[in-house]
Formats: sequence, C-alpha cells, structure tokens
Amino acid sequence: MARTARTKERFASSLIVVGSAILITVVLAALFAPLLSSWGPEEIDPAASLAAPGGAHLLGTDLNGMDVWSRVLYAARLDLGVAVASVALAVVAGSLIGLVAGYRGGLLDDALMRVLDIFQAFPTFILALAVAALLGGGVANLIAVVALVNAPAYARLVRAEVRAIRDLPFVEAARTSGSSTWSVLWRHVLPNSLTPVRVIAPLNCGWAMLTLAGLSFLGLGIPTPEAEWGAMISLGAGDVVAGRWWTSVPPGLCLLICVLGFSLLGEGLQERADSKRR
Repeated sequence: MARTARTKERFASSLIVVGSAILITVVLAALFAPLLSSWGPEEIDPAASLAAPGGAHLLGTDLNGMDVWSRVLYAARLDLGVAVASVALAVVAGSLIGLVAGYRGGLLDDALMRVLDIFQAFPTFILALAVAALLGGGVANLIAVVALVNAPAYARLVRAEVRAIRDLPFVEAARTSGSSTWSVLWRHVLPNSLTPVRVIAPLNCGWAMLTLAGLSFLGLGIPTPEAEWGAMISLGAGDVVAGRWWTSVPPGLCLLICVLGFSLLGEGLQERADSKRR
C-alpha cells in the first residue's frame, strides 16, 4: 500500500514537472519574442506573400505577407494572458458567490443556485458564442466572456466545500470567540474551501485557450491583423488544401502544446490531491 502511494505521488510529481516545463518554455518564448524574431507580428513583407519556410522567414509568411514565426511567438502573449486572466476572474467571482451562498444558505442560496442553473443549462461554448456575439470582440470582452461561462462551476465547487466546513469545530470556535462573520469567512472558511479550485483552475486555463481560439476562428474573437492562434488558424485554413501548411499548422501545434501543458499540470495536481485524501 505504501509503495502504491509513493508510486502515485511520483507519477503526480512527474505530471506537474512536465506540464510546468511546457508552460514555462512557452512563457519564456513569448516574453523573449523580440529577441527570437527579427520581424514584428504585424509587419508586412510585400515581396513575400505566402512564402514557404526558409530564408528570411523561418516558418514562411501568411496571405498578408506577415511572418508566421513572429506571429506565433507574439500570439502566445495574448492567448496565455486572456486564458489566465479570464480563469482568475472566474475564480474570484465564482468563489465569492459560492462562499456567500454556502455560508448563508436559505433563500439567498436557493436564488443564487437557480441563477447558476440558468447559465449551466446551455453548453459552455454555445453560451460563449452568444455572449461574445452580444458584447463584440476585443481582449476585455473575451476575458469577460470566458470568465462568465466558467464562474458557475467554481461557485458550485466552493459552495459545496463551504457547506461541509461551516459547521466544523474550528469554525464554531472562531464564531464563539467573537470574530465577525467576514473574519470567519476570510480567515477560516474560504482558505479551506479552495482545494478543488486549485486543481481545476489549470485545466480550465487550457479550456479557456480553446474557447478563445474557437471564437477567433469563427470571427467573434481577436480580429486579424492582431496575432492570435485561433485567428491565424482561420486565416490559413484554406491554404492547407493547397499544400501551404505553414500558415495554420504552427499556431495549431502551439495551441495543442499549451493545452497539453495545462492538462498535465491539472492532472498532476488532481492525482496529488487524491493521494493525500486517501
């Protein structure tokens, strides 16, 4: 039994290390993009439209004559930034809702849960499409869209944890010692209810990147010429049939690698939490 536990712990650690290594590599490439490419992400080479990889353009150029390698690097900044910011906003908003609903209970809890039921009645990407079409494109709006469709899941997770914690002896002791309600919530209830949130947040970062790419692919996200992986895939989708794979395959691979990194990190955290729970 002890050997099995140690094996699972090592497996979880391996997943976390590999996932973190992938994400750190992508982040470093994005940060040092000006040093890794001599072209700007929106700089046009009028003499090299749809040029094949090689020469002055490492990964070739797209239909507009923009360097694919440079755009892939700079797009990582936008995609990672939107994913992390939207998930962070969803965690904050969802945790606050779940904290209040779970601790107060009663009619407030019922009302908040019914509102969340309405949001969760729709498939998440369909809801994201509808809200994005309503709000329009732009970075700020996309962060709000992805956060909105993610927040209900965090609210339910935190609510369930709070309901299990609120009547435990250490919370009762804090209340009887004269601590205010907000002090009990912030110092005792909330920190002990965020364990599942820490596990699923990395997984949701990967999902957020896919959502952003999907919206941009359909024309509801980041518009060209701004560098974004989904928009790059959309612009080069027709070129693949003609054999010009370099306009859409590199951004697609980068998206795949980032989602894989977040998935490995999240799975590792899940395995570690499960082994400790056992």
